[in-house]
Amino acid sequence: MPLNSPTDKDPGTLYIVGTPIGNMDDITLRALNVLGQAHIVAAEDTRNTGKLLAHHNIKSKLVSYHEYNEREQALNLVNKIKSGYSVALVSDAGTPSVSDPGYRIIKEAIASSIKIIPVPGASASITALCASGLPTDSFFFAGFSPKKKGPRLTWLEKLAEEKCTIIFYESPKRILTFLEELTAKMGDRQCVVCREMTKRYEEFIRGSLSEVCDKLKQRDQVKGECTIIVSGQPAEDGGQEETQEKTQEKTMVDEIVKRLGEPFDKLGPKPSDLAKEIAQKYRLSKQKVYDKIVDIKKGGP
Repeated sequence: MPLNSPTDKDPGTLYIVGTPIGNMDDITLRALNVLGQAHIVAAEDTRNTGKLLAHHNIKSKLVSYHEYNEREQALNLVNKIKSGYSVALVSDAGTPSVSDPGYRIIKEAIASSIKIIPVPGASASITALCASGLPTDSFFFAGFSPKKKGPRLTWLEKLAEEKCTIIFYESPKRILTFLEELTAKMGDRQCVVCREMTKRYEEFIRGSLSEVCDKLKQRDQVKGECTIIVSGQPAEDGGQEETQEKTQEKTMVDEIVKRLGEPFDKLGPKPSDLAKEIAQKYRLSKQKVYDKIVDIKKGGP
């Protein structure tokens, strides 16, 4: 069904279109139809969106709409829509206005009583969360952290109180520093660093914050935008999270005792080797497991 003509008397429509976060085939049929029929596609980066449109043989007019021209361009586009044009707003990847430009034009469109239609698509936060293995029933989207260290640390201190799973975005250049700050402010919680999602080198790095940080430090560099999923503040009232942790620890202790054999001073696996193996199996800190092994050997669990 063709979109309205710019010669029509009625205003046009603003479409908020979700686009792929990596793989260009991760786009809905509806999004392709809207992008192909819109009079204007407002893109965060016309070069990136141009590649997407070319990949799907779409020849709609492209204009730039990014954080540096957002104020002026929002007004221009809203005036176009008032004249009958239909505008499809897209970002470089994922859903517009989620840690990307878009809020201002949507606000202006609402103020002008312009019809707004969201066209759902990919989202890095949800894609990462569903594959993280951390609780998904309740989560907090934190997005990108403040650039200055002082405000960032204050921000993390407040977020440390969140009981639900927390989602962050971070650039590869700052990922190591950010993980270290997370550990300092939130403790050594479980996390997943998701990078290059839906692309050829897609990767999910799981473990405690310190373990994941150590893994990344062993690389020459970290590439690709990162989505970080961090577990919420551990329950202090005997809740489900705490119960699960206690059950896991008991299972781990039982396995250590079994593997060491009795008496504990007889010939058995080296504590360091056993700690490494158990830590990987239960996704725990190797040092924590090693300390537990030493305690068991000294006086039992």
